[in-house]
Amino acid sequence: MADAAAKIFLPTVSPTSSPTSKVFALINKVTPGNTTSILPGEAEHEFDAIAALLLVITLIVCILFGYYVKVHRIYCLPESAVAMLVGVVLGGITRFINPDNDYDLSILSFSPEIFFFVLLPPIIFEAGYSLNKESFFENFGTITMYAMIGTMISTFFIGVFILLLGKYSIVSTVDSSNLMETMLFGALISAVDPVATLSIMGSPELQCDQLLYSLVFGESVLNDAIAIVLFRTFLKFYSHNNMEGHDIPLALWEFLYVSFLSIVIGTLLGLLASFIYRHSRLNEYPKFETSLLFLFCYGCYAAAEAAQMSGIMALFFNGMVLSHYNSVNLSRAAHVASEHIFSTLATLSETVVFLYMGAGVFSGKFEAFDPLLSICALSACLIGRFCNIFPLSWIANKFRKDDEKVPVKMQFVLWFAGLRGAIAYALAENMPGPNKDTYASTTLCICMFTTIVLGGFTERLLTDMGMKQTSSTADRGNYTSSLQPSSPENFYGLKDKIISFDERIMKPMFGGTMTDGWF
Repeated sequence: MADAAAKIFLPTVSPTSSPTSKVFALINKVTPGNTTSILPGEAEHEFDAIAALLLVITLIVCILFGYYVKVHRIYCLPESAVAMLVGVVLGGITRFINPDNDYDLSILSFSPEIFFFVLLPPIIFEAGYSLNKESFFENFGTITMYAMIGTMISTFFIGVFILLLGKYSIVSTVDSSNLMETMLFGALISAVDPVATLSIMGSPELQCDQLLYSLVFGESVLNDAIAIVLFRTFLKFYSHNNMEGHDIPLALWEFLYVSFLSIVIGTLLGLLASFIYRHSRLNEYPKFETSLLFLFCYGCYAAAEAAQMSGIMALFFNGMVLSHYNSVNLSRAAHVASEHIFSTLATLSETVVFLYMGAGVFSGKFEAFDPLLSICALSACLIGRFCNIFPLSWIANKFRKDDEKVPVKMQFVLWFAGLRGAIAYALAENMPGPNKDTYASTTLCICMFTTIVLGGFTERLLTDMGMKQTSSTADRGNYTSSLQPSSPENFYGLKDKIISFDERIMKPMFGGTMTDGWF
């Protein structure tokens, strides 16, 4: 098991390779000249075991630090920032002990494909499965504006801004002749990942304003998927060096149909799983229930990716559908076990990601570091988010009731909560072209600044802006919007028809209780 775990995160090692001879000599307690006498399989297995042990010990340290932060309510240091700083220390120690051995530093890096197919699915599924659906869909119009239109505004603003920096020779590390290169960077760096902010806002002690929590959480889970779809769309035009005028409608159409079909795939697979659970006796075998739910999670993500759709968007809606219909089909044991298992997997995955992001500081990511580009890109991120949060909030408020409007102070917190994290970092590793390392180092710099600095000041900002509830009886789970059926957020009466259809047809077929609704 240790061998398999190590291979997920570490590349295969050859005992006879010169960069690692000292490591194998240490592991096998022999001199470097005698490593050829060690059986290659045995040496590799022992090295993987040591590497897996070090990884586990590091994760234990991160979890214990996170526990300490929670218990002592150190809100200026989010759990994600703790894991990132532990990674920085780990990478620094490794660089200090053996500065000339690139392999020792390479084992602190992770593959983007491993991130997308192993670490990411539990995080996204857990987000959809534990989502407060009523709050999400009551504010779905505003959330969609922030996540979709806002991400596109941010992407184009950052992309054009970086392109102009290159054209006017302010920075020399970007290709000013290729618009798609800067648009790719604009798409990936627009992937807001407010894990640190949400970990603070989700603390019951803070009693964060319920509308603010709903908007930030809803935007965060949809924004990442939309940023990835934009990134893939621009990637198809990268080899053309530019996007012609007639390509814009094609790119927009591809963006829309990929988003729509991803939601359809996730919803249909969620309904299929619910139907199987509903019309079988799986609830008599809890271990099979939990195992099947786990496989449907990864199966949905893999199916969407295989169809060249968005696995994130499909899996998020898959989690919502399973939570809505299938929860009642599960036995009590499987229901509790599945929630805790996916929550645990999500926590471990997030910790691993931020740990390796911190270690990236000393594993070669900053060899092509351009400080000026990083400062300009960070400024563009802040300005780009300002240009979408405040104008879109003004538009949204035109269609919201007076007591449900998004106030200016809340808009400021929404702007501040736009942290960059794991998705942006992984996409930067997939950047094409000769400037890949420059964009990767810039992305890592922005991710660290927003996670540690902006995430650390979030609690203070919530207090200063009055974004905490004063009532001790406030409960996010009981939050309901006061929007009337005639308001656009409730789709002009369509809400009642959806509820009726859900209760009369869908729930008898797929499961669910009459008290559990979408709105």
